[in-house]
Amino acid sequence: EISGHDGMVLAALTSDGQEHPAHDVLAAIGAAPRTGLAEAAGLDLAPRAQGGGIAVDTSLRTSDPDIYAAGDVASAHHPLLGTTLRVEHWANALNGGPAAARAMLGREVSYDRIPYFFSDQYDLGLEYSGWAPPGSYDQVIVRGDAGKREFIAFWLKDRRVLAGMNVNVWDVTDPVQQLIRSGAEVDPEALGDPSVPLDSLTP
Repeated sequence: EISGHDGMVLAALTSDGQEHPAHDVLAAIGAAPRTGLAEAAGLDLAPRAQGGGIAVDTSLRTSDPDIYAAGDVASAHHPLLGTTLRVEHWANALNGGPAAARAMLGREVSYDRIPYFFSDQYDLGLEYSGWAPPGSYDQVIVRGDAGKREFIAFWLKDRRVLAGMNVNVWDVTDPVQQLIRSGAEVDPEALGDPSVPLDSLTP
């Protein structure tokens, strides 16, 4: 519960009865996929623990062979990453829709685009590629100057790049995604050295 007076927040009350003084409140509620129509049609849904959504295979086909789903609502098996993902970003809809259309036309489709999103926050811009949930990586390498907010961070597992995030560093999405897609071992020291071209690290 949020308590206040005359439109001003004074405290946040937690379920254990504690009161925490506060002046501002940030409500980060999030979003949930709207799957009512799919559920009414009898389509399989992904478990909520996996982000929910409509369960689809690598060609974006649902449990009904005549129905496909793409975009934020599709929870697809990712053949490259070996897991099921539902990516909430417009780039996923931009690329997933045409892939589903090709599959509907009978073409061989394996939707394996590297998950991607970007965000701009005032003077900070970032792009993130890959998939590195908590516990999946054993090392984080920073290339550049994090203090100046101009860097690329890489999440690694067994010297293989799982994900990369460039912050105020541009035109590196392609080589970052190539490192992820290659699955090759990289030298962490070279990865963290801005003088070593990123594309030279992909075999």
